[in-house]
Amino acid sequence: MLIKSNQRRFVSYDSTISYAASEAMDMTSVSHNQPAIIRTERGLTISGTRITLYDVMDYVTAQYPPKFIRSLFDLTEDQINAALSYIKTNRPEVEAEYQLVLKQAEENRQYWEERSREHLARAAKIRPKPGQEALWAKLQEQKARHELEA
Repeated sequence: MLIKSNQRRFVSYDSTISYAASEAMDMTSVSHNQPAIIRTERGLTISGTRITLYDVMDYVTAQYPPKFIRSLFDLTEDQINAALSYIKTNRPEVEAEYQLVLKQAEENRQYWEERSREHLARAAKIRPKPGQEALWAKLQEQKARHELEA
């Protein structure tokens, strides 16, 4: 279902509404059975899925074959063709957005890694409550055994 409003197009699928910029929609048309690349709050996305072009770009840049990418994401032939065609036609713009996504992902990874280190440091300082010393000793023994096995 396609509705035009204020220079934007609204595409409804699976009870979810996504907003697609006209420029993105011009690349691949949307009808009842034709997949398209749309812009959602997550970025450029394959219509009817939660798969972004940045997900696909990871494999395109690693030079995986289209058939592998299609099966990996469980896409139809039309969906993978629309994604690859959009990437090919708009490579500079998609690549620029992809680099921003990679940068943000790295910043997120670093943030959560630091939070984990802080949490583990706090957890290491926790002492057993009175009456739980035997349980604490057993836990420490099991941890040591697992470390030796790893």
